[in-house]
Amino acid sequence: MKFKSVLLTSAFLLGGFGGVASAAEVTITCGSVGKGQELCKSAVAEWEKNTGNTVKVVSVPSSATEQLALFQQILGSGSDDIDVFQVDVIWPGILGNHLIDLKPYSNGAENDHFQPIIENNTYEGKLVAMPSYTDAGLLYYRKDLLEKHGHSQPETWSDLASIAQDVQDKERAGGNDKMWGFVFQAKAYEGLTCDAIEWVDSFGGGAIVNPEGDITINNPKAAKALDMAASWIGTIAPEGVLNYQEEDARGVFQSGNAVFMRNWPYAWSLAQGADSPVKDKVGVMALPKGGEEGKPTGALGGWQLAVSKYSKNPDAAADLVMWLTRKDEQKRRAIEGSYNPTIVSLYNDPDILAANPFMGELKDTFTNAVARPSRATGANYNKVSNAFYNAAHSVLSGKVSAEASLSKLEKDLKRIKRKGW
Repeated sequence: MKFKSVLLTSAFLLGGFGGVASAAEVTITCGSVGKGQELCKSAVAEWEKNTGNTVKVVSVPSSATEQLALFQQILGSGSDDIDVFQVDVIWPGILGNHLIDLKPYSNGAENDHFQPIIENNTYEGKLVAMPSYTDAGLLYYRKDLLEKHGHSQPETWSDLASIAQDVQDKERAGGNDKMWGFVFQAKAYEGLTCDAIEWVDSFGGGAIVNPEGDITINNPKAAKALDMAASWIGTIAPEGVLNYQEEDARGVFQSGNAVFMRNWPYAWSLAQGADSPVKDKVGVMALPKGGEEGKPTGALGGWQLAVSKYSKNPDAAADLVMWLTRKDEQKRRAIEGSYNPTIVSLYNDPDILAANPFMGELKDTFTNAVARPSRATGANYNKVSNAFYNAAHSVLSGKVSAEASLSKLEKDLKRIKRKGW
């Protein structure tokens, strides 16, 4: 069955960058959280004006895990139903065989972007994706509540837990019985891989698999990190967090019912929206250290745009990709949606820094974030991540200790690896 026939799509008259010679129809997936799809639609509408082409914007699941499974199914079948895919930073090594080389269309634009991201998007010598925005996990906090109850920003996870408990208890005593100390992403999906790798790395426990491909996750520091996170469930975090994705956490925090939230930068512009109950009450900082010997860290995120090699209109599709990732568009997305640019010079742009003060202050967080082991594990990354987030979820759910869960995880990863990734 054709993908078009089973997914509801929204068609828009959209358009162009490089003046593609004849009108074409291009199908794209873009922006499933925050203002992502809204910004995508307005940008592609401009592209249509320039080219006379039309674009269908296809809705996809909000879960990155479900998106990847869907994209693998579509591309694996050789379907031409989607021309341009928005792909996670960890997917170029997984999907690269199905994507065209964008270098013939870039005119050297890739040289303006953070080079580690360009390297990440290079598969077997081909530039298979152009960066749209970069990401790292951040800590959002209610600066008004910390000030009210005499607390400063937390330096360690232990600090965060004690502050969260104190403010939660006092706010509940004051009448807000819905207040929680901390919300984050703990559903068993890719988002939990990001959260959990941050906890582990902040304690010095590594990143599941090291760059050489060795399985390193079964260690005492990683176990300490996961046991710590499990202690939050039902105390400073609601039991329901075990099924939270990004938007679930944002909904609780933005409604005024959480002291701290772990999320991506996109949440800033929404928290500062005119209709936001927490407008002007929110601060943003790097995630805490895992104790005095630990380090602040954030999972490397971000999304790219790539063109299917099965597309019937690869020239138009590549032209659209270059339009959507150009400097002016990245600046607009940063100002209107707090999406972090991948073009280095934009971090000195006064308009961007005025709209998102934390982008300048936390540049190191964005550029030195902990990467998930997608390059080391290649096409097996999805299996590795699935095993890791399920192992973490079992600990958070109280079903098993971190030590036992990581021991089992190590055995599972060895089976996945066998003689090599």
